[in-house]
Amino acid sequence: MSAKPRLRLAMIGFGEVGHVFAKDLLENGAEIAVYDILFDDPKAGPDRIADARRAGVTPAPSAAEACGGAEIVFSCVTASQALRVAEGAAGFLQPGQVFLDVNSVSPATKQAAAAAVEKSAAAYVEGAVMAPVIGPNLKVPILSAGRRAAEITERLNAVGMNIRPVAAEIGRASATKLCRSIMIKGLEALIIDCTRAAAAFGVTDDVFKSFYDSYPGMDWNEIAATMPGRVARHGVRRSAEMREVAGMLRDLGMDGSLADAVADRHERYATTEAPREARSEAAE
Repeated sequence: MSAKPRLRLAMIGFGEVGHVFAKDLLENGAEIAVYDILFDDPKAGPDRIADARRAGVTPAPSAAEACGGAEIVFSCVTASQALRVAEGAAGFLQPGQVFLDVNSVSPATKQAAAAAVEKSAAAYVEGAVMAPVIGPNLKVPILSAGRRAAEITERLNAVGMNIRPVAAEIGRASATKLCRSIMIKGLEALIIDCTRAAAAFGVTDDVFKSFYDSYPGMDWNEIAATMPGRVARHGVRRSAEMREVAGMLRDLGMDGSLADAVADRHERYATTEAPREARSEAAE
């Protein structure tokens, strides 16, 4: 009996999500080619390409070459680049290929990306990653939507993923993700300011006691311990996601100013305040 052919995948964008997914997919028998825009950087490129080779994937000199022959193409870029990458991919994707967009963008952005990709006769499937990837890794819950979502879900779950199709129409998965982000990213921003202000006044114990009294099912100490670190590490990417949330709310005729403020808070903490705090701690 002949061996089952390996699943051929491509990734556009090879940051944290790409690395985590690739490691487990390779272990489950997939073959992966990748392209990242930083491969083209004269300074960072050689190290990024070497890193990709160490990860066991095949670095390609362009997105088109990475995707040649791939059955499924993962788009794992930043929210601000998701539509541009989809529009670019439409120029080289082939009929029968599937473009799986796992970026955290609004339903309208995913619908525009789908319209671009499907001009090439490739299929577009949206994916919404519903939790931090580090920890569950390839088993992180993902919602999918699109006309080939059920089929692609079955194929990727067979190599270790944890995807659940929710709709044939594009937008439902991303709407679920971004509505969740209003709460989670908003809570992260609030925790940063609340805990820092409480510490400055020396009232942390009383503030946290009131949290536990009001919401006894939540581990507020754990939340306060982990969320600032997440924002420090991912705040720039999450700020772009929250700007997509603001756009989604405005598309609904709602006020997006709170989402914009959360985006600003994530970006400022990640780029200015957390690095300053780290330098201060190192100097002590």
